Amino acid sequence: MKLKLGRAPFLLAAMLSLAYGVWMGLLRVGWVLPLPWPDQLILHGPLMVGGFLGTLIGLERAVGIGRRWAYTAPLCTAAGSFALVLGPPGRGGAWLVTAGSIVVVAVFVSILIRHATAFTGVMLIAAVMWTIGNGLWLAGASIYRVVVWWIAFVVLTIAGERLELNRVLKPPAATLSLLFSAVGLVVAGACIAVPQPALGLRILGAGLGGISGWLCAYDIARKTVRLGGERRFIAVCLLSGYVWLGVGGIIALSIGAATPGVSYDAVVHAVFLGFAFAMILGHAPIVFPAVLGVPMPFTSSLYGPLVMLHASVAVRLIGDLIEPLARLRAWGGLLNAAALLLFVLNTARVMVFARVRNDSPGR
Repeated sequence: MKLKLGRAPFLLAAMLSLAYGVWMGLLRVGWVLPLPWPDQLILHGPLMVGGFLGTLIGLERAVGIGRRWAYTAPLCTAAGSFALVLGPPGRGGAWLVTAGSIVVVAVFVSILIRHATAFTGVMLIAAVMWTIGNGLWLAGASIYRVVVWWIAFVVLTIAGERLELNRVLKPPAATLSLLFSAVGLVVAGACIAVPQPALGLRILGAGLGGISGWLCAYDIARKTVRLGGERRFIAVCLLSGYVWLGVGGIIALSIGAATPGVSYDAVVHAVFLGFAFAMILGHAPIVFPAVLGVPMPFTSSLYGPLVMLHASVAVRLIGDLIEPLARLRAWGGLLNAAALLLFVLNTARVMVFARVRNDSPGR
């Protein structure tokens, strides 16, 4: 496997965005830590979504399409993240992240023109939702009013990817219509949340629950979980993540928590941590080798960060939803950070050792 160091800076930028975003997150849940610059707590969401997830998704799409211009997407989101943290006050960082999302839209339009498929259409919708959310952010909307669009971006991107991988099962049209109906609810919920936040979040929650139920019932992970090694690990990551997506959807549907508070925190972190990061852990053995050209052989140690991630999300949500145990929210946040750190360190260890073994004499 050929080493592809030219892509490493994008991945490094994503990891730095993750680290800084997590640091801001710990401050937000009450841990007393140094705050490098005043008024930066608001950067937690933009760095986690645009800087980390946006750069990863943009990089993955650029690698997949194989066009140089597509790398403008992760370049813009990475540069935008650095501008948000280190640049002068202003909207420069937000403009760059938004530009990156527009390039991702262009990538999916390019793919759809050549190969018109349902899964590409869903991922195009996801990219458009991200861009609209970024546009609202640029226009001065509060982050909590933008988050519904970012949730739609992440969830629909993953739903589209899973739909693509489930083609081998040839799901019938009636089954697919259930998924597309749920996608429609997510889109409608984000749109309605602009004039009516609580109603919009309830509708979006119904869509999240629908996507979760569809994936739990029809995703190929239900079959591969019976296998061993890497395929079982990936399936466990996916299926457990789908559960958290359902939890987030149920909370959003039942409470309509459209303003900052503990219920809002529970919805956001059930989706972005419990669901999205479980997907990242599950896809890491596939995506990282494809991006960096470094093998990532399966080892049982990969389960460690996954178990810690789910335990930390559970602790955090208990603290959010049970008032006498509110202090657990802060401890859950700390465990969230520890789980993500363990994932990064363990992934690096596995890949470095694999590279060393491959480069050793006699191989």
